[in-house]
Amino acid sequence: MSADLPPLLPRRHVLSGAGGGLGGVALAWLLSREGRAAGDGLHVPARAKRVVQIFCCGGVSHLDTFDPKPELERMDGKTLEGKGENLGFFGQPGTLMKSVYPFTRHGESGSPVSSLLPNIARHADELCFIHSMVAKSNNHTPATFQMNSGFTLNGFPCMGAWLSYGLGTLDEDLPAFVVLPDPRGQPAGGSINWTSGFLPANHQGVAFRTDGGDPIADLRTPAGVTPEGRQADLRLLERMNRDFARLHPGDDDFAARIRSYELAARMQVSIPEATDFADEPPAVRALYGLDDPSNKGFSRNCLMARRLLERGVRFVQLFNGGAFGSPRINWDGHENMKENHDAQAATMDRPVAALIEDLRDRGMLEDTLLVWSTEFGRSPVTQGIGATGRDHHPRAFTCFLAGAGVKRGHHHGASDEVGYFVAEDEVTIPDFHATILWLLGIDHERLTYYHNGVNRRHTDVHGHVIRGILA
Repeated sequence: MSADLPPLLPRRHVLSGAGGGLGGVALAWLLSREGRAAGDGLHVPARAKRVVQIFCCGGVSHLDTFDPKPELERMDGKTLEGKGENLGFFGQPGTLMKSVYPFTRHGESGSPVSSLLPNIARHADELCFIHSMVAKSNNHTPATFQMNSGFTLNGFPCMGAWLSYGLGTLDEDLPAFVVLPDPRGQPAGGSINWTSGFLPANHQGVAFRTDGGDPIADLRTPAGVTPEGRQADLRLLERMNRDFARLHPGDDDFAARIRSYELAARMQVSIPEATDFADEPPAVRALYGLDDPSNKGFSRNCLMARRLLERGVRFVQLFNGGAFGSPRINWDGHENMKENHDAQAATMDRPVAALIEDLRDRGMLEDTLLVWSTEFGRSPVTQGIGATGRDHHPRAFTCFLAGAGVKRGHHHGASDEVGYFVAEDEVTIPDFHATILWLLGIDHERLTYYHNGVNRRHTDVHGHVIRGILA
């Protein structure tokens, strides 16, 4: 051996060093993942770690729930003047109609809530009401799309997908984004409401089956397949995927699909445990009303949402009500406001109040943001002369937030004397979304994804954080 060459390292040292290097890479990846889950690298300090959204399909009447109007009492039965064109979907203006429910003030905040929602009213001091919401459309499907994705056109990523993309998951064994449709049916537009759009496919919402049976189809291995056969199938699939990935480097859709399958395999263990209520005490089951048939199974969704949040799901979206239907299975009170809202409130009021109380008692409201929303409100006039229903109304309605980072017992904005237009502090849906993202530590202008030559974002080119509601 030449005296000028350095001595060769023993093979044992080389293998030891390589092993340590691979361990360092793995450690760096784990630390990066944990740091992302903990919030390192966020744009602003996060108030919330997770979100649960209750979306009430059909258009809840602000005038009969959270926004009382004494002027409507005085002008009941008279025609509405000076407001311009009729904003209803069917274009059948009638006469002004007072609320079909009495209002009472609740809690130390004195928040007015109608008799329709006595259980939610008990938690009025936890809620942050926004009475000045406006939407772009008076049509259910595009309005539902806008509340979920920020756009009235379909195909854009919804909020849950953006949060999955921007924040990642809190638990590798569960999806970052879970959707719980109403057991009675899907919302207007169906699964487009939880699409990942142009974001990678693994950020799409995972919709559970909530009408009975396993929450996810084909989650369990068929009885006729042996464990050995199952492992052989998985090895074959892994080899095929590896070969395809080698032949198609940089295929992001394929990589996302592989991650989805890997998650699905882990969910075979995590999901049955998360959706099994056997360990819930009788008091909790009674709180949600699990045995009360009037809530049409929505109580199970609310309890399931709490369990999923508790186990690390980042965003859980619950739909209360389905699309259209005859008789209606949502809040679309065209024919008779009282009959419609009585029926829908029976499904929603007690379970949502239970979810608020349960999250609060477990200390989870401190870092969980609860969002209650609908696609638009209802008109202060009847839908036709002598009628008892209200048409769609996008120019003023109410939503509320609760939990991490928002003022408790607070009221932001106001509609005019009859609830037709916003009178102060208008809040657009991009404003609403920008605020939710901000509470999670995200500046909505900086969360972008390059698509078709444009740096796309959830709020398009709009949106301002609603500073007045931040705690």
